[in-house]
Parts: sequence; C-alpha cells; structure tokens
Amino acid sequence: MRHPARANRAYRFIANIVRPLMFATTRRAWSGGENFPRDRGFIAAANHMSYADPLTTAHYLYDHGFAPRILAKAPLFKVFFVGPILRSSGQIPVYRNSSRAGESLEAAFTALDGGECVFVFPEGTLTRDPDLWPMTGKTGVARLALQSKAPVIPIAQWGAQDLIPRYGKFPRLFGRKQQTVVAGPPVDLSDLYGKPLEGAVLREATERVMAAITVLLAEIRGEEPPATRFDPRTNPEVSRKIGGDHATKPELP
Repeated sequence: MRHPARANRAYRFIANIVRPLMFATTRRAWSGGENFPRDRGFIAAANHMSYADPLTTAHYLYDHGFAPRILAKAPLFKVFFVGPILRSSGQIPVYRNSSRAGESLEAAFTALDGGECVFVFPEGTLTRDPDLWPMTGKTGVARLALQSKAPVIPIAQWGAQDLIPRYGKFPRLFGRKQQTVVAGPPVDLSDLYGKPLEGAVLREATERVMAAITVLLAEIRGEEPPATRFDPRTNPEVSRKIGGDHATKPELP
C-alpha cells in the first residue's frame, strides 16, 4: 500500500510491522471513510474499550490515508519499548494535573494547523460502563475542537475487546477477530464557536461528541444504548469494581 504522506520514516517502519500482524489476527468491516476531510486537519474521536483500541483504530485511519497523531498519557512515553515508539512516530504526550498540561494542546493545535489528523479517546481511559458503552467524556476534546474549529469526526469501533479484553494484558491470538470501525459525519459544534470556554459550553460540546460516537456504536451493535451515560464520578463503586487496580494506574489514552 501507499503510506500516508505525513507518515515519517519511523511511522512507516512501525506500520510495516504492525499492519501484517493486524491482518493476520483480525477481520475488518470498515466504513465511513468518505467523512474524513482531505483538505484540512481534523480531530478523530473514538470510544475506548480495550488496550487494543489504539492499534485497531490507528490501523483504520492509516489505511484510509492518515498517520494519526495520538494524544497519549505522558507516563506511557517512559514505558520500555512503548515510549520510543510513541516518540519516534510523533505522538503527543498529555501531561495531566501538571504545569505542562498546556503543552499537549499546543502540540495538537500545531498538528491541526498543519493539516494533520489528531486522534483522541474523549473518555480519557477505558470505559467503566458494565456493557462497554461509551461513558462520560472529558472536556479536553471540546477545548481542542472549539479553540481550533477543526472538524471532529466521531468513530465507533467494536471488536477490539475480543482481541484484548478490557484490562487484559495479553492478546487472544487464536482465531481472527472481527473488527468493525465506522466514521460518521463531523459533529456540529458551530453554534458554540466564540463562546467562553466555560464548564457548561465544554460539557455540551463533549456530550455532542460522545452522543455521535454512541449512535454509531448502537448501529454496529444493533442494540439500544443506556438512557443515561455511565459516569464514574457518580458510580465510584461500580467503577472501582470494573477497573480494579487499574483505576489508579496509567492506561492508554
């Protein structure tokens, strides 16, 4: 295949290793690629269920012609083997609760201004919803979208949890796992542009993104999502039960 024009040498090298592994372990049902802008930078926002999500969704984006710049938690950049891969391929560290917190947004703005795809998991961590529906999102995606005015393309994916179960450490390599990934049209946030980036505005924009992702996922699953989105802040016992020790450990973005 032709590598995306914005993929650097390290990105291409990694793709040449990872893509054959993905082809060998998954069966793909991909759609919605026509919704990706080709003339400007954009934000790709997906649901998060498994440690395999960055691979399955990045594979989808890469084979649609984009080398996504993934917003990943800063501690991952210090992990053996993982860190060098993230740094060399140009991924963006997120410094939470730190004086460096603004650096990730600035890097993302620069990437968007340069016409790149910035990829985020708005939930910020693996969903705590017992049935793997998208939970409440964090407002970082809203801040990035409203300040940059870049299109937000919602992506729903289903099947990565069969490759690596939620909080699982090892992939299930026997039998090719079905991976369904769908991109939808841009989320309409235009009426929020120019408004003060206050709590209510950020929460509204975030919920619109999460709702768009949820609608796509419901279509994939052929099921009705919960009437109320799971919020780990109001369901701490359920969140701890599902997350276990992982609730306080660094995770993939």
